[in-house]
Amino acid sequence: MGKVERVLRAAYFALLSVPVAFAPTGVRARVVRRIFRTPFALREPGWWRTLAHSVLSLAVGLVAWFAAFLMILAAVRGIFYPLIAAHDYQHSWGGPTLAGAWAVHFAGGALPFPLWVLLIAGLGVLEQRLAQRLLSRSGPWWPLPVAVVLFAGSVLFFIAWWHQI
Repeated sequence: MGKVERVLRAAYFALLSVPVAFAPTGVRARVVRRIFRTPFALREPGWWRTLAHSVLSLAVGLVAWFAAFLMILAAVRGIFYPLIAAHDYQHSWGGPTLAGAWAVHFAGGALPFPLWVLLIAGLGVLEQRLAQRLLSRSGPWWPLPVAVVLFAGSVLFFIAWWHQI
C-alpha cells in the first residue's frame, strides 16, 4: 500500500468514524481491519471502554467533518472568488485588481487542499489508535488525552469561527 493510499484511507476512516461510533464493537473492529488492512482483534472491551470509544470517536469524527467542511469552503471560495465575493476586491487581499485578489484567494483557499487532507488523515490515525487502545486493549495511552484536548480546542475554535461569520 503506497503512502498516498494510506493517507486517503486514514482520511476516509476519520470521516467514517461518526456513524461507526454507534455501531457494535464487532463492526468497529471489522471497519478498522478493512480500511487499514491490518489485523485488529477485539479483546472484550467491556461496556465502559465501548462507551468511551463511542464518545471519543464521535468527538474526533466531528472535528474531522468540520475540517472537511472548512477545506471545501476554502477551496470553493478560492477557486470561484470572482463569483462569490468579488464585490469589493479593491479592498480585499491581493487587490486592488480582480486578478490579484483572485490569485491570493486561490493560493490561500485551493492550494492548501492537500494539507487539509493530511490533517483529516491525522485525525483518522488518531481514531485508529483510539480503537486500538479502547477496543483491542493494546497500543499507546496518548490517544485518550489527545482526543479530549483536540475536541475541547476544536469546540473553542468553532465558537470563535461561528461568531466571526
